[in-house]
Amino acid sequence: MTDIANLEAWAITQGYDPDVEYQVDTALRPGYVSQHFALKEFACKCCGRTHKNGVPTQLLDFLEDIRTHFGKPVNINSGYRCPNHNAAVGGAKGSQHLKGTAADLWISGVDPQKVYDFADGLVGHAGGVGDYDTFTHIDVRGHKARW
Repeated sequence: MTDIANLEAWAITQGYDPDVEYQVDTALRPGYVSQHFALKEFACKCCGRTHKNGVPTQLLDFLEDIRTHFGKPVNINSGYRCPNHNAAVGGAKGSQHLKGTAADLWISGVDPQKVYDFADGLVGHAGGVGDYDTFTHIDVRGHKARW
């Protein structure tokens, strides 16, 4: 008997069912892609799809850093945008939203300029940060861009 067969035989005695797909314990709630963000928050507002590659870890880390700093929930206005939705909202032809690498966000009770200032100051963030009247844009494009 192989080591794998021995392990499986032992696991069955412990209640493991080899016909069931088990979720790896990542300490994440079902449907969540990080501690505080659900996949559905990044879905396109027009079609409900998310980018085929999911949400980049770097973007999630950036958002978690922002949430930790302000100690409040971060609300995502726009994550992934399908081409139709991007065109409808006047998004740039090469928008990071089309690539699933961006998020427009707001935090209740926090001026978007303060969010921008914090995001701009994060050491090592090689991505975009944009300041708008009612929200802040962040992305992980791989090089620094500010507006």
